[in-house]
Amino acid sequence: MITVFIDGNQGTTGLRLFDRLRGRQDIALLTIPEEKRKDRDERRRLINESDVAFLCLPDEAAKESVSLCENDKTVIIDTSTAHRTEPGWAYGFAELSDKHRTAIKQSKRIAVPGCHASGFIAIVYPLIASGILPKDYPCVCHSLTGYSGGGKKMIAQYENEKTDDLYAPRLYGLTQHHKHLKEMQKITGLDFPPIFTPIVDDYYSGMATTVSVFTRFLAGKSIQDIYEMFSAWYKDTKLVSVLPLFGGDEPASFLAANAMTGRDSMQLLITGNDERVTITSVFDNLGKGASGAAVQCMNLAMGLDETTSLKL
Repeated sequence: MITVFIDGNQGTTGLRLFDRLRGRQDIALLTIPEEKRKDRDERRRLINESDVAFLCLPDEAAKESVSLCENDKTVIIDTSTAHRTEPGWAYGFAELSDKHRTAIKQSKRIAVPGCHASGFIAIVYPLIASGILPKDYPCVCHSLTGYSGGGKKMIAQYENEKTDDLYAPRLYGLTQHHKHLKEMQKITGLDFPPIFTPIVDDYYSGMATTVSVFTRFLAGKSIQDIYEMFSAWYKDTKLVSVLPLFGGDEPASFLAANAMTGRDSMQLLITGNDERVTITSVFDNLGKGASGAAVQCMNLAMGLDETTSLKL
């Protein structure tokens, strides 16, 4: 029996984690009374009693929770931004490489990737690691998400307080200081952060993240070369798959950003032509982009099949 404590179980990710884990027969959930949710000593006790402690907290609170762990047994899985680029923390995207997968299995400190970052890194990491994309390539990324990615406050705005502007897609992060940029650059190995435009729209969950490249800067690589690289890179992974090379009727073709809603896997679609190629990752911002990824990390750290209780 694996004992699990969720520190911060009232936020969107924490609630989803609780719902995912409470029915598992191999897990005992340690709970904290509502009146003690911010009690430092009670949180310290529960963190140190658990085999796995999930942190679903703002960055500073997550750092405090890590400091409360006083043993070398508890695996801490942090869903905040606080530790994603910190030394000693495994980055929780196992499909990127054998090195990432091994680090998750062996580490007591695991940082769950950000939702937008997951979509971007799934595309750019293999492009750079395979030698197709130069590290100094000026990357531009657009990422469309459902409003659940904004947490309780944004969910309430869209569902209870809707105004005219909420019916249209809204761009944000307009000053190029989005909190995911740091991991997007460091994990991929880019020399410079990408230009990143996140967009929120009037649907609950689901995400489509796109990166487009000009093949004339890629040593003559064709769209077929790029497709074959991605197919080989992810061919043995259970949670990331590459769709057949796109060849549809362009005027009649659409890609829905919520196509993977309710699932914990990710699909990549390569489109375009031999001059301009767009790679799009499609997934659920609450699945592979949040609580699904966190559960996958726990499964790996505990020596279980990584897909246990996940919906593919």
